[in-house]
Amino acid sequence: MRIDKFLWCVRKYKTRSLAADALKKNRVSLNGEVVKASREVKVGDKISYRKDSVSFELEVLDIPKSRVGAKLVPDLIKDITPEEELEKQDFIQMVHKLSRPRGTGRPTKKERRDLEGFMDFDD
Repeated sequence: MRIDKFLWCVRKYKTRSLAADALKKNRVSLNGEVVKASREVKVGDKISYRKDSVSFELEVLDIPKSRVGAKLVPDLIKDITPEEELEKQDFIQMVHKLSRPRGTGRPTKKERRDLEGFMDFDD
C-alpha cells in the first residue's frame, strides 16, 4: 500500500491529500529516508512524520485494505514516539486551549465589562 494512503487509512491525516502534501514537504520518512507518496509500506517498516512541530514515530504491524475505525488502529500500528515529543504535544495543545486571539468569537465577561467601561462617557 502507498504510504500516503496508509497514513490516511490509520487516521494520522484527515485526508489523503493532506498526507500527500506532508510527503511533498519532506515531513515523512520511511526507515530513516525521506520518501515520495508512491512508496510502498510493508509490515515492520518504521515511519516518522512531523505534524504541528512534533515528531511522531510508528511501526507498521499490518496493512489495512481500506480506512479503518479509530478502535482498530492499534491493531495496525505501534506508536513508538519518544516521551519528550509527547510532552511537547501536550504543551502545544495546552497553549492552544488557553490562548484565544482577541477579536475572535464572543467576548468574555471581563472583556465585555472593560469595553462597556471604555464606551460609557456619561459618568
